[in-house]
Amino acid sequence: MSSTVRITRVSDRKHRIVVIDGPNMSSLGNRSKQVYGAIASLDDLKAFVTEFGTELGVEIECFSSNYQGAILEFIHESAHRVDAYIINPAGATTIGEAIRHALQDAGRPVIEVHFANISAAPAMPRGLDSGTLTSSFTHSATGMCMGMRQYSYTGAILAMCQALDDETFLGGEID
Repeated sequence: MSSTVRITRVSDRKHRIVVIDGPNMSSLGNRSKQVYGAIASLDDLKAFVTEFGTELGVEIECFSSNYQGAILEFIHESAHRVDAYIINPAGATTIGEAIRHALQDAGRPVIEVHFANISAAPAMPRGLDSGTLTSSFTHSATGMCMGMRQYSYTGAILAMCQALDDETFLGGEID
């Protein structure tokens, strides 16, 4: 048995997916290794998700900012040219209503991601030291992937790609 996993897609369309990292992700590498793992920097994370997208046949565009206004402007500017968004709201998780509204208004599917399991108790391996968080993004996101460190991103990219390949996913007729 081979140890290589091959992912087969039903489409060869090169989807354009934006990965957005919010406030405090710029300090990735200086945060709890138990929660955030061995990724040394935000640039390393961007390279990781971009490479995964390339292997999957997906164009990944990364954007990050510690400023909500910059994230808003980016979403407004990019909505016409992308197929979907994946967002780690990070420091804006509980207070990012304006970002959430911009994503909703963009009319594209959105997956919320987190390195940590924001619903886990602090004593749990991927729980936050500060305790659980209630995200303002979750109730309007298409989906969510959390608690898997950087693999939350690859899971979200794969799921989004497969969903975009499925003509019935976003409201098409099911036979």
